[in-house]
Amino acid sequence: MEAKKLWGGRFEASLEEWVEEFGASIRFDQKLAKYDIQGSLAHVQMLGATGVISLEEAQSIQAGLEELLNDYEAGKLVFDIQNEDIHMNIESLLTEKIGSVAGKLHTARSRNDQVATDMHLYLKDTLFQVVDKLTNLRQTLVNLAQEHIETVMPGYTHLQHAQPISFAQHMLAYYNMFSRDSERFAFNIQHTDISPLGAAALAGTTFPIDRQLTSDLMGFSHPYTNSLDAVSDRDFILEFLSNASILMMHMSRLCEEIINWCSHEYKFVTLSDTFSTGSSIMPQKKNPDMAELIRGKTGRVYGNLVGMLTVMKSLPLTYNKDLQEDKEGMFDSAETILVSIDILAGMLQSMTVHKERMAQSTEKDFSNATELADYLASKGLPFRQAHEIVGKLVLECSKAGYYLQDVPLERYQEISSIIGPDIYTALESQTAVSRRNSLGGTGFESIRWQIQQAKEQLSASKGL
Repeated sequence: MEAKKLWGGRFEASLEEWVEEFGASIRFDQKLAKYDIQGSLAHVQMLGATGVISLEEAQSIQAGLEELLNDYEAGKLVFDIQNEDIHMNIESLLTEKIGSVAGKLHTARSRNDQVATDMHLYLKDTLFQVVDKLTNLRQTLVNLAQEHIETVMPGYTHLQHAQPISFAQHMLAYYNMFSRDSERFAFNIQHTDISPLGAAALAGTTFPIDRQLTSDLMGFSHPYTNSLDAVSDRDFILEFLSNASILMMHMSRLCEEIINWCSHEYKFVTLSDTFSTGSSIMPQKKNPDMAELIRGKTGRVYGNLVGMLTVMKSLPLTYNKDLQEDKEGMFDSAETILVSIDILAGMLQSMTVHKERMAQSTEKDFSNATELADYLASKGLPFRQAHEIVGKLVLECSKAGYYLQDVPLERYQEISSIIGPDIYTALESQTAVSRRNSLGGTGFESIRWQIQQAKEQLSASKGL
């Protein structure tokens, strides 16, 4: 028998099945079940406390909702597409449990403020998880930096060897990116930690409700101060999707580097078997598939942001059915970033860093050219003149097939009498890195300071 619509009083005909399926959201919004029940528990307690319904009725409804929550957590709830969405499914299931008194639960609220409340609860919960996982990822990067302060590698611009740097400096650059991500998600909590419940359909209600009470019961910081805004605001979701997109961009950048570093040409790192796969035809292959998947999943998170921005574009106040499209992208992005953060942290924690190979790659190149220019400048030569001299010498070496550290002292002194035997020490990668201790530089003392700053940041952020 067809389920009776809770809104069907003014309708003479029912939806055809295929139209009903198009309009229903229960396929995906069932993820909100526990949050819907949580919001209903707060609402019914308030209804009883304010005398909108009797205490006996409120207690009966509360007991039924608690049973439903237990059933949900035990995996026993079965949802019906004919009830359209999670709110009507929960109300129908509640009615089956406790009878017609369940109908009083919806007094002084609408599905409009109810769904907004559910999403605020869901996303607030998700944001705390994201920040927690980012703290773990950031700690992983600091641990790697601590272990590799004096591990020297090529620094790149334009994917060309530029100057030698510390591998720790490279890891700390990503630490800073993920720290900014964490700050963005933490700020996102402020705009999510607001209760829409009690705004009803759009205009509030004539019943003497207590919106501050329901806000407190659900653990929100405060209620929305405007009922139109309460039911139509999706900025908190857009913020989340934007923040998630920036986070995925940062993770994708690091994954691209890991993918390069694993290649035969680099051989800088080896990933654990846990985060690698093989080939069905080439027995020798060990592919960085998890890094590639994070890189690939960045596109779907971007798509969710663009989709939500497009849904909201030109949408008049207040509620419109378009807003049903606000959930799937949010769920998908949340699930994607939560697992991606864990995968990336796991890859970094378990990968092997080949220090010798990294160091060797800075020896047969011209990444020490700036050292020679700086050396000349420190002896009083104008830097632009020093730059030109070194550029010409690099060209000479390139044609002859050797490097700056191979140039005989006699040739150096032909170029400039101010060059002494100490030039060879200055050209060493380890020396080049260790001397760059300007604020934020790659010098080892600078790295130690950056690590200390990061540790203090992490210690403070763990209290969030």
